[in-house]
Amino acid sequence: RKAHFLPGSTLTQGESQLGAVKQGSFCVDCETYHATGNVTGQPSKLLYVMHNSETPLSCLALFEGGPCLIADANFDILMVKLKSHFQNAKGHKVECRGARYRYCDFLIKVGAVTMSSSARGISVEVEYCPCVVPGDCWNLMKEFMQSFLGSSVPELPSVFAAKPEGLFAPADSIDTMTQYLELFNKLRKLQIPGSNVR
Repeated sequence: RKAHFLPGSTLTQGESQLGAVKQGSFCVDCETYHATGNVTGQPSKLLYVMHNSETPLSCLALFEGGPCLIADANFDILMVKLKSHFQNAKGHKVECRGARYRYCDFLIKVGAVTMSSSARGISVEVEYCPCVVPGDCWNLMKEFMQSFLGSSVPELPSVFAAKPEGLFAPADSIDTMTQYLELFNKLRKLQIPGSNVR
């Protein structure tokens, strides 16, 4: 899978022209929490709580530079009870919402990324469903993405390059959510309109 940002595009129209069939919609969101009561002089750790409509009964909690926890949807209620330890960072909620398309063995998701109700960019996620080793099918995926992204096709995502086995596990969605978190963090830092973030 790949989450990819483009400054502007007509991908929705392009997907239909390629023969892709629309298969509903998707949403990925991310809430940021700051750890409270930390030791003086140490920077506050961030906790990202993420939801994906592809896995509606679970959510992910990713610690900045640390472990990842997969929990059920009630984890949000637990975060409210932990407000003395984790404070919600107001105005830092990021959301990607858009349409899902199927083209042969490819699943394509095109979404608008918003932060605090302000549009920040467009995300394109591509999955080649028959293969769970992205390195083995990356050239095929690149060729497919070039048909609608042109020269904006990215390199193999770092989340896969860092894995010794390179396996993608769609059931747990950690790899996909890690890529969305990288994208969301880049967009949070984005100051100049019209910049291209990959």
